[in-house]
Amino acid sequence: MIRHIAMFTWTAEATDEQKAAVATALNELPGLIPQIRSFAAAPDAGINQGNYDFAVVADFDSADDFLVYRDDPRHQAVIAERIKPILASRAAAQLSL
Repeated sequence: MIRHIAMFTWTAEATDEQKAAVATALNELPGLIPQIRSFAAAPDAGINQGNYDFAVVADFDSADDFLVYRDDPRHQAVIAERIKPILASRAAAQLSL
């Protein structure tokens, strides 16, 4: 199994509407990309200071399934149209579990 973790910090200019649009668009992907085994995308809970603003955790049966998700044009559109315009920083890892 491959677990993909991505974390984002938004720009100071990012609006609540833009942030909500990222969550909405990302959370539509499991219904569109059948290779996704499980998926969670949400803002940080605000428990600790200094955390990233938003995170995605997604599980896939194989590296090939992750690559299908990564390269899917609908996923790429979310990145280009929703995430990149408000992105200050990103960190990601893929874990083999």
